[in-house]
Amino acid sequence: MPGKRQFEQQIASLDELRQTPAGARAEPLRKALANKNNFIAGKAADLIREFNLHDLTPDLLNAFDRFFEHAEKSDPQCWAKNAISKALAAFELQEPDVFLRGMHHIQMEPVWGGRSDTAGTLRATCALALVQCRRLPEPDLLAHLVDLLADKDKAVRTEVVRAIDQVGSASASLLLRLHATLGNDEPEVLGACYGGILHIEGATAIPWVAHFLAQADEVAGEAALALASTNSEEALEPLRHALESTTDPWFRKVLLSAIALLRHDVATDFLLELVRTESLNAEAAIEAILQSAPSQEVIQRLKRTTSENPRLARVFTENQRS
Repeated sequence: MPGKRQFEQQIASLDELRQTPAGARAEPLRKALANKNNFIAGKAADLIREFNLHDLTPDLLNAFDRFFEHAEKSDPQCWAKNAISKALAAFELQEPDVFLRGMHHIQMEPVWGGRSDTAGTLRATCALALVQCRRLPEPDLLAHLVDLLADKDKAVRTEVVRAIDQVGSASASLLLRLHATLGNDEPEVLGACYGGILHIEGATAIPWVAHFLAQADEVAGEAALALASTNSEEALEPLRHALESTTDPWFRKVLLSAIALLRHDVATDFLLELVRTESLNAEAAIEAILQSAPSQEVIQRLKRTTSENPRLARVFTENQRS
C-alpha cells in the first residue's frame, strides 16, 4: 500500500524535525500544514505550537479556514481544526472572529446507529481562547460564552464554565451563581461552577457553596471538592458539619477526602483526632489522609496514631502500599 507507506514516511519526517536545527523547521512545517490530509496538517500544527513558530500564524489561519470547507470530508474528527485552534490559542491570537467560528461549529459525522457531533473539543478550545482576546468588551465576551452554556456536550459546558471563571469579574461570578442555582446540569459542570465562584470571590463564597452539601448526592460531592480546592481553614467547618449530619457511607468518604485535600494543619489535626479516638470514621479518615499526597511528617504522625491499634495499623499499612 504505497499510500500508507507515504503517510507513515511523512509522519516520521515531521517527528524528525525535533532533531533538526531550529532555523530549518519552518518550511517543512508550512508544507505539511498545507497537506490535504487532516492528520498530517494537525501534526504540523502541533509542532508549530511546540516550536513556538509565531511567524507561521498566517499559515495556521489559512489552514484553519480550509478545513471548514466540506468539513466532514476534509477534516473528519476535527483533527486539523483542533490542533490549529490550540496553536492559535497558545500564540494568543487577538482575532475574536476566528475563535467565534470554532465556537459555533457543529460537525455531524456517521457513527454506528446514526450521526454524532465531533466538534466538541474545537468549541471548548475556542471558548477558552476567546477569553484572551483583549479587544473584545467583557459584556460581548460573556454573551458569547453564555450561548455555549446550553451546548449538548457536557465537556464543552464544563470548559465554558472555566472560561467564564477566567474572565474573573463580578458579572462572571453572577453568571456562574445563576447556572449553579438553576442546577439543571451534570454534577461535573456544576462542580466547575462552584470552583469558579470560589476562585473569583474567595473565602466569602464558602457559605454559599456549602449549602449545596445538604443534598448528600453527586452534586454535593462536587461542592465538597470545590471547597477543598480553596485550601482554606474556613472550609473545614461546613465540611465537618456535613460529615456529622450525613448517614450516607459514600458521602462520608467524599467529605473526608475533601477535608484531607484542604491540606491545612487544622484539617489534618481533625482527621488524626478521628483516628486517635477510634471513631466510626477512623478507617476512612486513614484512607483519606494517605490518598491526599500527604507530607512525610503527616504520614509519620498517622503511623504513630495507629500503632497501638492492630486494626487501624493494618488499614494504615494496606493503604500506604496501594
